[in-house]
Amino acid sequence: MPLIGTTEFFKGIGPIPFEGNASDNPLAYKYYDAQRIVAGKPMRDHFKFAVAYWHSFCGTGADPFGPGTLQHPWDIPSDPLEAARLKADAAFEFITKLGFEYFCFHDFDLVREGDTLLESEKRLAHIIPYIREKMEASGVKLLWGTANCFSHPRYMNGAATNPDFRVVARAGAQIKTALDATLELGGENYVFWGGREGYMSLLNTQMKKELDHLGRFLGLARDYARGKGFTGNFFIEPKPMEPMKHQYDYDAATVIGFLHQYGLQDDFKLNLEVNHATLAGHTMQHEMEVAAAHGMLGSIDANRGDAQNGWDTDQFPNDVAEVALMMLTLLEAGGLQGGGINFDAKLRRNSTDPEDLFLAHIGGADTFARALLVADRILRESPYPGWRRQRYASFESVAGRDFEQGRLTLEDLYALAHTQGEPPLTSGKQELLENLVNRYL
Repeated sequence: MPLIGTTEFFKGIGPIPFEGNASDNPLAYKYYDAQRIVAGKPMRDHFKFAVAYWHSFCGTGADPFGPGTLQHPWDIPSDPLEAARLKADAAFEFITKLGFEYFCFHDFDLVREGDTLLESEKRLAHIIPYIREKMEASGVKLLWGTANCFSHPRYMNGAATNPDFRVVARAGAQIKTALDATLELGGENYVFWGGREGYMSLLNTQMKKELDHLGRFLGLARDYARGKGFTGNFFIEPKPMEPMKHQYDYDAATVIGFLHQYGLQDDFKLNLEVNHATLAGHTMQHEMEVAAAHGMLGSIDANRGDAQNGWDTDQFPNDVAEVALMMLTLLEAGGLQGGGINFDAKLRRNSTDPEDLFLAHIGGADTFARALLVADRILRESPYPGWRRQRYASFESVAGRDFEQGRLTLEDLYALAHTQGEPPLTSGKQELLENLVNRYL
């Protein structure tokens, strides 16, 4: 058996430096300067960049039309524990060379799932101390953990919303184990992605019963973790469809309503994904604005979709204009609440060189960094904030202020309407604002 921890998987690639935009070195950051102060704090603290264990070290490039194109050396051993240790060695080598401080995982990203629940638990119990050693040696932290309750055939009809209670119980056991692993590794948050929590047909679905079960299940998970001393955030990640026809966590507004319905709003926030916003028919800025308005802008899965493909392509972000609008909302909201920027993105099927994984993350980090600089300049240097405030200036009048503070009745509005005459048309100046943003890109 090879010596664990002594193999260099990404040979010829050292720590990724910041060299600035004048550099033509593809393995260097052009805009992401971790220590640079922007809007009062270092870039690294705005972002808390994290590497996704599943796409970066588990993904093989497989698609519905063919097997994987990536042959990872850590997948070669037949012994699942040896393979898990090698994967951890590769993961922490990559994360530290990249200069990121965080990673995220699903339970069975860390080690292959066993044939039984007991065997799966034993494997996780074996690999978690090794992961902890890697974290302590590198200084890399866990942004959040989660559980894969969607890939196994047992979850074909969902996990917490499954019509078979035996599956619900099995999901509960898996979530407990994943929570324990997250707690043991000092995870700052825990994420629930609905996966298959939804329906394929309403003909065989009792929607209210399934929603009630989901609300109760999440409450049990919260109570268990809080009882174990977990003080971090629980996140729900909205997605409208895929793999199910309709998923119960459709978008930010739907999830927020659900959390309030089941009394979960004080413990849960949102982990928003760019590609999921696209699938829901929204912009990511919209989803972030909705979450921020409710104090639930928790974390972000950074990726993008493809306008010509109607599915979750999970490509690395590279659209500075799109991300700049996101960063405007992030800065005006005061930042993320507990979470960070997790690169939930995967290499394209024909990107097969080891350095491609570095190039993808470098490009993603630079896109966010450049967008943050753009948004900060717009807020500091341009008339943009003043123009937005001016549009609502009428609410600074006595009557407008009284309305906002709840001191007017409907009869008062009626009386005011009769005294003020026909309101003038006031331009929204959309084109002016769009042109302003383009000036700073």
